[in-house]
Amino acid sequence: MTQRALDSSGGRPDPVRSPGPPDGLTTAEVAERVARGEVNDVPVRSSRSLAEIVRANVLTRFNLIIGVLWVVMLFVAPIQDSLFGFVIVANTGIGIVQEWRAKKTLDGLAVIGEARPTVRRDGSPAQVSVSEIVLGDLVELGPGDKAVVDGTVVEADSLEIDESLLTGEAEPVVKRPGDPVMSGSFVVAGGGAFTATRVGREAYAAQLAEEASRFTLVRSELRSGISTILKYVTWMMVPTAIGLIVSQLVVKNNNFKDSVARTVGGIVPMIPEGLVLLTSVAFAIGVVRLGRKQCLVQELPAIEGLARVDVVCLDKTGTLTEGGMDVTGVRPLNGSDENHVRRVLGALGGSDPRPNASLRAVVDACPDDAGWEVTGTVPFSSARKYSGASFREANGDASAWLLGAPDVLLAPDDPVLAETGGLNEQGLRVLLLARVPGEPDAPDAAARAVPTALVVLEQRLRPDAGETLAYFADQDVAAKVISGDNAVSVGAVAQKLGMEGAEHALDARRLPEDRDDMATEIERNTVFGRVTPQQKRDMVAALQTRGHTVAMTGDGVNDVLALKDADIGVSMGSGSEATRAVAQIVLLNNSFATLPSVVAEGRRVIGNITRVATLFLTKTVYSVLLAILVVCFQVEYPFLPRHLTLLSTLTIGIPAFFLALAPNKERARPHFVRRVMRYAVPSGVIAAAATFATYLLARHHYTGAGALDAETSAATLTLFLVSLWVLAIIARPYTWWRIALVAAMGLCFLVVLAVPSLQAFFALKLVGTTMPWAAVAIAAVAAAVLELAWRLVGRRFRT
Repeated sequence: MTQRALDSSGGRPDPVRSPGPPDGLTTAEVAERVARGEVNDVPVRSSRSLAEIVRANVLTRFNLIIGVLWVVMLFVAPIQDSLFGFVIVANTGIGIVQEWRAKKTLDGLAVIGEARPTVRRDGSPAQVSVSEIVLGDLVELGPGDKAVVDGTVVEADSLEIDESLLTGEAEPVVKRPGDPVMSGSFVVAGGGAFTATRVGREAYAAQLAEEASRFTLVRSELRSGISTILKYVTWMMVPTAIGLIVSQLVVKNNNFKDSVARTVGGIVPMIPEGLVLLTSVAFAIGVVRLGRKQCLVQELPAIEGLARVDVVCLDKTGTLTEGGMDVTGVRPLNGSDENHVRRVLGALGGSDPRPNASLRAVVDACPDDAGWEVTGTVPFSSARKYSGASFREANGDASAWLLGAPDVLLAPDDPVLAETGGLNEQGLRVLLLARVPGEPDAPDAAARAVPTALVVLEQRLRPDAGETLAYFADQDVAAKVISGDNAVSVGAVAQKLGMEGAEHALDARRLPEDRDDMATEIERNTVFGRVTPQQKRDMVAALQTRGHTVAMTGDGVNDVLALKDADIGVSMGSGSEATRAVAQIVLLNNSFATLPSVVAEGRRVIGNITRVATLFLTKTVYSVLLAILVVCFQVEYPFLPRHLTLLSTLTIGIPAFFLALAPNKERARPHFVRRVMRYAVPSGVIAAAATFATYLLARHHYTGAGALDAETSAATLTLFLVSLWVLAIIARPYTWWRIALVAAMGLCFLVVLAVPSLQAFFALKLVGTTMPWAAVAIAAVAAAVLELAWRLVGRRFRT
């Protein structure tokens, strides 16, 4: 207990202060420091700037390649063969607009969820934005508050600060006047104030904090997988393109402009240019959708991560239950007087300037009207499981009290525990009021506590918690309730919500320390009570060692370490400043029921991008193989750019956009690159083989002027039909709109073949009946082989 001088009013003692102005800066001093630029000017952004968005969408490796080829085609070929360039411009514009929408959504939500620290100016506390703090400001701290600038402690009221996010040390550090405070640390108990000594970019954790809170499109399996694919595509594309150029310009000795057009026609489809765009668009639209539900995604991969989650760890208070509680009874023990007990409870409530939810309920039920003098306090901490205070009562007697968990303050064989156990089984929360001889902050205070009364509290269940737990069970996501409260009480609450396995709640104090054994116990059980903050962290790590993807939800300072270490940290908007700072997702509406929407959005993005990636990479594979076959057989490349632009638009571009945004509830599975290539490679090989077979057959069938155009049309028909069948496979399972989508793409191609002006524009005209029907027959055989190949791959690889 901190030694303090009593104030003149006889109430709470003044916290220990170091010499200095207790009233903080004046308005004039603040203005002077702002004029000198001594402000906390670190930009806290949740998204990339507009310039960064434009640069990221425009300045890409493949945009450069396509841009050069586009310029070439504008000079040597009709405008029809330059359509691919206009498509890229449109796609890039769509990507910029969508990410700009996401940026505006995120920036708006970030303002809502922004921390507003309390500073003391002109003697009065006021909340300001982080960027308004100036050098020399007196910043007040309470439980759960994060230090946003560096400073020196001026006032300390049993102040304990956790610096583990900076130093890795898990034990809280007791701070006294004169001690340093580092930005990025957070208060776990007590309160106080510190003077800002370093602000802006000079602060210890400023750059780390800015980087951690920035909206990002990197560090995700999906995007790294796509980058890997694009790297391999580049390696394949360069030698193939060189061989194609040599073949078309030198070996065949064709008309120069026609050779250039067909060479470009062979290179452009090798580039899966729309894949990165669609990934960015899908993520951006996901952010906008979640933003409408007051869900702030602080790091974009969080959407992807939640789609992969198979275990979600829930803190009971603030997640399954609402923050508030109600005192339903005070039960004196050992002949104590109830009126005196209520006066003690009121005094305890009045002694804490920052009461937690339990103590607020006590304050509401037992107002502080005793007028006792506070001589010392012990703030509540999750590690201790109790708080305390000492008083000089109205009659002059001195007394010290503790209020906390009965099973922590009492011996295991104490008969009072039997009564608390019965109340816990009803889902009620029970606190023990105990008198302590001596000082309440003595190391053995809990061991010397004398039971005086039980305080019974009823927790308010969230009305939507049961449905949310049922959703996770239905989606094969294991839910684990990890709480610092009594295990029996937590289990009873979980049972009321219909949680399977809640009747076998486990006291975390009996968990084995060995990580592997701990993981076994966590997998076997569902509800855990009396979990310390360090244990929460250990439990998350134990699950991760078993290969689980773990999400952790919480709103209290005791959840910070576990939130930081979990694969995905989810904080309530009303939670402590520290939890919001480390979480990747913040539910600004404080609704646990929003989580299913986040999971569903993640699954939609990951599942659908896997689908459309197969479409894009099938095109890359067949384009590379066709180019190789052309070089090996020393023949003209069968397609002009306009043909492949048409095919890509109808079988990939338009359908991929709809498929990427469709609902998808399948849980994301690992090994993205492997899963996509397993299907894309055989599909591309079959499409290339069928198309080249039709082309060779047509070369023997057609002779004379216009033969090449007729051969191209027949090959285009086969490639379109095979590509359409790949689309039909990827569109499964069928719904009315998926069937309509595939049919509409087929109908559009028929319109091109049937309308003379479109025939001329795309240089497509089927000649005779023998070869077109042969092209259809070859495509039908290829479709049958495709079905067989996909089934074999599906059986061979289950993951």
